[in-house]
Amino acid sequence: MTLPRIVSREEWRAAREELLVREKAATRARDALNADRRRLPMVGIDEEYVFEGGDGKATLLDLFAGRQQLVVYHFMFAPGWEAGCRDCSAFADQIGHLAHLRARGTELALVSGAPYTRILPFKARMGWTLPWYSSYGNDFDHDFRRSVEGDGSRGERPGVSCFLRDRERIFHTYSTYGRGLDGLGSTTSFLDLTALGRQEEWELPEGRASALGAPVGSERVRYHDEYDD
Repeated sequence: MTLPRIVSREEWRAAREELLVREKAATRARDALNADRRRLPMVGIDEEYVFEGGDGKATLLDLFAGRQQLVVYHFMFAPGWEAGCRDCSAFADQIGHLAHLRARGTELALVSGAPYTRILPFKARMGWTLPWYSSYGNDFDHDFRRSVEGDGSRGERPGVSCFLRDRERIFHTYSTYGRGLDGLGSTTSFLDLTALGRQEEWELPEGRASALGAPVGSERVRYHDEYDD
């Protein structure tokens, strides 16, 4: 194993300050990239997808749970599998409390191709309360490019797709796969993929922060059991 060099505190501080300059540049570049992502055009969804979840049949609109945005994690769990993907399970384990995401008008749900009768016992085994739906029998997986033949994953690959709702009309705004999932799991990391973003006043393009008519910035943050859901 090759470990970092041992240096004096002064040498460490100089090296740290040099790296900090690059870190701040990366942060500014990430902010610009997120703004460009929010400027992406969107596509209307006309397909009537029917899922199955804990409350029975559900449409894509139902997955929003009344909120304006929806983030779907394409969880690898094919119809013939006895359990969900280990990597996807590790990803789901790191997702934070959804109250903070929901306070910004955004819902998150897992979607898998396995029948719900297979998903339910595995969800119980993992101890998850995350909303999880089966797309078994519809074209959702195919349309949003999760199921890919010959990709080395038995026809499956993980990914995230984001949707925006305008009354009853649903729009697809963004999808990412593979290394695009690196660093995801926190509330802000998911919001950065959405059309409305974190809804902070400093974000570009202007006008998104007030889209939900709610306080912005730190004024919005509560203990997770204090939000009015």
